[in-house]
Amino acid sequence: MRLLFVTGSRGEWGYIRPILRLARTLEVDTSICVTNMHLLPQYGLSVDRIRDDGFEVSDQIYMAVDGDNHLAMAKSLGLFLISFIDVLARVRPDWIVVAGDRGEQLMGAIAGAYTYTPVAHIQAGELSGNIDGVTRHAVGRFAHLHFASNEDATKRLLNLGEEEFRVHLVGAPQLDELVEGRYADVNDLEDRLALDLREPYMLVVQHPVTDEYERARAQIEATCQALRRFDITKVCILSNNDAGAEVIRHGLLNSKHGRMHVFDNLRREDYLCLLRHAACIVGNSSSGLLEAPTFRVPAVNLGTRQEDRLQARNVINAPFYVEAIVAAIRWASSREFRETLRDAENPYGDGRSSGRILSILRSTPKTAKLLSKRLTY
Repeated sequence: MRLLFVTGSRGEWGYIRPILRLARTLEVDTSICVTNMHLLPQYGLSVDRIRDDGFEVSDQIYMAVDGDNHLAMAKSLGLFLISFIDVLARVRPDWIVVAGDRGEQLMGAIAGAYTYTPVAHIQAGELSGNIDGVTRHAVGRFAHLHFASNEDATKRLLNLGEEEFRVHLVGAPQLDELVEGRYADVNDLEDRLALDLREPYMLVVQHPVTDEYERARAQIEATCQALRRFDITKVCILSNNDAGAEVIRHGLLNSKHGRMHVFDNLRREDYLCLLRHAACIVGNSSSGLLEAPTFRVPAVNLGTRQEDRLQARNVINAPFYVEAIVAAIRWASSREFRETLRDAENPYGDGRSSGRILSILRSTPKTAKLLSKRLTY
């Protein structure tokens, strides 16, 4: 069995890395096609992190058109689709594995469907805000197998007309490494990043909201004003490269002060260590909803980017207004709120998803029934 994984951002790299690790121990043939943010120096050139993890990158596709707007995003996706077809022709995988809700994942699914190459979709069926939510369900229409992380997503896929044999409840594979303890040592991380992590600190990760592009400046300004009201360390990770990313970047860098540290990207082990020990995570990253519950870390989720997504008890929602953000951070940082999370469970899985995913892929034959999709209504 030959698996071809597509990754364009640090987000879905966290989804697929545990699967790749297990595949290596099982001697499953894998290829990795790296694109988009991973290849951009201003976003940390995270392709180097993939290689540092011991994985061989079989293909690199440069797709990101400069422009920081919706037009550049759309054109970039077209460039990836054109180039990815050549990768398929060379690799000839048994499965294309895509993850999440990014545009390049949709392009990978379209390429697979039109070349009759089976597509498996990780984190299928979930709700999320803006174009990402639409993209996830568009991927679902082209994918041949759906790996859902929870009951809510499973039911949604079936309600959307997907055939029952295609839908599998497996959990979220990015939790596997959290449960296995694959994160950096906090003392080592302090030395390498020159941070004092013995005192309380906030982790801040804010992305642009594509359908609120014109509000990006006001949103990051509201966040930064709220953060200044708290005299503790803030560790900020710069956003992805969606439209509005440069505005977010400039807003954070212009607000940087002595107790505010900004990083363009971090190794996943380092990020997980920071998340595990944080007083809270603030912003609109999916990691506040997906990964933070496993560590029982409070998450202040801002705005609509994760709208309607399944949430654990660790999440406090707030709009992009300074006083609302301040109030949410105060409650998230309180001992009383922490106490409520003592027995909180993560609704996205138990940390044993990778084995389930590989087992299903290995046992699913490439048949006409698999490749010829039918809706159940």
